[in-house]
Amino acid sequence: MNPNDFEARMREGEFFHSLRLLRGAWCVLRVDGRGFSRFTESRYEKPFDVTLHQQMVRTASALVEELRGVYAYTESDEISVLFRPDWSLFDREVEKLVSISAGLASATFTHVAGVPAVFDSRVWMGVGESAVVDYFRWRQADATRCALNGWCYWTLRKEGQSVAQATRALHGKSVGFKNELLFQRGINFNELPLWQRRGTGLSWERYEKEGVDPRNGQKVSAWRQRLRVDESLPMKEEYDAYVLERMRAPAT
Repeated sequence: MNPNDFEARMREGEFFHSLRLLRGAWCVLRVDGRGFSRFTESRYEKPFDVTLHQQMVRTASALVEELRGVYAYTESDEISVLFRPDWSLFDREVEKLVSISAGLASATFTHVAGVPAVFDSRVWMGVGESAVVDYFRWRQADATRCALNGWCYWTLRKEGQSVAQATRALHGKSVGFKNELLFQRGINFNELPLWQRRGTGLSWERYEKEGVDPRNGQKVSAWRQRLRVDESLPMKEEYDAYVLERMRAPAT
């Protein structure tokens, strides 16, 4: 059989779609750890573990740097990375962006953690700045809700309650009830680390780097870009302004 004909026949069996992100739209790639509830239970302290948090920040950094993102937000086992409307990596092919972002997150986390971990990925798109702000406000609200639930659930579990008992004790309960549950056990939710309650942001910042000109030995300086990790994020309208500022920053 002619090699070219054989290759053409085999390629007919390949299936992929050519869907692309809408031109001119802001987009977010969100990666989530697959099966992380089970994955983390025997490896990390509950409800929050500093080591896991640092590994997620490292993974978020890799995504922003490799895929040329504007801003990233991470909470629990998820990472959202924002891209500008003119971002054109891989010609904005959805299939490639989703697969590569999931693969990059999986590889980075596995490398820093030393154990195999898998992430999946999805795309979100918004046609204006206000939609993007709403997206990140939504993810931060989810972080706060999950943090409160997690602290209550694992506090009860550590007291000896089973999965079913702890789940039943919290089902349908108000935020006030859950705060009081923790307070009665010496835990003030509002005094817990902000990265647990509000998530963590990563964005680009400019800094001046000093050096020496090898030709004449004179000191010189130049402006560079680096990622800044913010573990003290604001909330509500202040967070809206925070996100907008990063969206409107000059491209790196």
